[in-house]
Amino acid sequence: MDVADGRNFVVGDTVHTEVDGFRHQVDEIFLKVDRLEQNVNEIEQFYLTLKKKQPNGNKGSSIVKDKDKERHVPSIKKQQQEAARREAAATKRMQELMRQFGTILRQISQHKWAWPFMQPVDVEGLGLHDYYEVIDKPMDFSTIKNQMEAKDGTGYKNVREICSDVRLVFKNAMKYNDERSDVHVMAKTLLAKFEEKWLQLLPKVTEEEKRREDEEAEALLDMQLAQEAAQAKMARDISNEIYEVDMQLEELRELVVQNCRKISTEEKRKLGAALTKLSPEDISKALEIVAENNPSFQATAEEVDLDIDAQSESTLWRLKFFVKDALEVHAKSSASTGGGNNQNHTNSNNINSNNKRKKEICDAIARTAKKKSKKAST
Repeated sequence: MDVADGRNFVVGDTVHTEVDGFRHQVDEIFLKVDRLEQNVNEIEQFYLTLKKKQPNGNKGSSIVKDKDKERHVPSIKKQQQEAARREAAATKRMQELMRQFGTILRQISQHKWAWPFMQPVDVEGLGLHDYYEVIDKPMDFSTIKNQMEAKDGTGYKNVREICSDVRLVFKNAMKYNDERSDVHVMAKTLLAKFEEKWLQLLPKVTEEEKRREDEEAEALLDMQLAQEAAQAKMARDISNEIYEVDMQLEELRELVVQNCRKISTEEKRKLGAALTKLSPEDISKALEIVAENNPSFQATAEEVDLDIDAQSESTLWRLKFFVKDALEVHAKSSASTGGGNNQNHTNSNNINSNNKRKKEICDAIARTAKKKSKKAST
């Protein structure tokens, strides 16, 4: 079995079917990596958003962790179901408060002085040409009643909204009419009676508002805990999948190496010579490739000894592919800039400053070759 250009398995003139198998595995790995990248981005976005909501650093997170230890946190789905149940219960309680408020409203509207406030003011009939200049928002009991009974979602959401409109009925009348007028006196009297009855209902309203606030705060915390738990689980799953991908890549690489022919002595010599033609940046990358399969190799050391013959077949093939691609890219780059004749003075200085590292690597390869040559002669 041979390798054409170091990449395609061939037997005679027929491409080996194993190549298609390898390509299929690589395609599957790429798809999995793309999916993992999307999941990682989602997790990063979640924690960035969470951090923005907690301007005091990790204080919020520590509170969440402490709460998490105190109680079991239901799943997000159960949280949503519980939120719907809680909302329905709160709506029912608010309806009961509105019913009690309705009793107050009937008592006020049945007062003998309530008749001027039962219907909208007849602005045109009474010739009140400046009414809308004085009154920003007209209000009356019939309008309040209709809004309390509305079923299309446009009605009042809570008792305080109704209370505000009842006050507006009387305050509008007091604002538009002179203090000595009958309507002003009637409105002032009924407003005082309303405030007296409202004070009797207010403790129940305040209690319900506090209860609602506490429930919403607890629900928000539980939802945050559930979301963090879900994100943490996703992070663990991603970590496991990344490990599996690493293992698949390692197995695939070893399988490819096993099916490849061994690199000849002449190819090793050419590879060593080609390494000396790399840019300092590419030389550093090449040394990193060597270090991946050789933990004791110090790629960033001041002085390195790179023995081409001592490298594994996997490392040699990876170096060969890398060097070939790097030199092709460099050749294309040089051609596009006229062979380097048009490079500016700054680029020249940068290249010169990097030549020292490149010379050190070349010398290291030469030293190793010289040592082996001496051993062979003895």
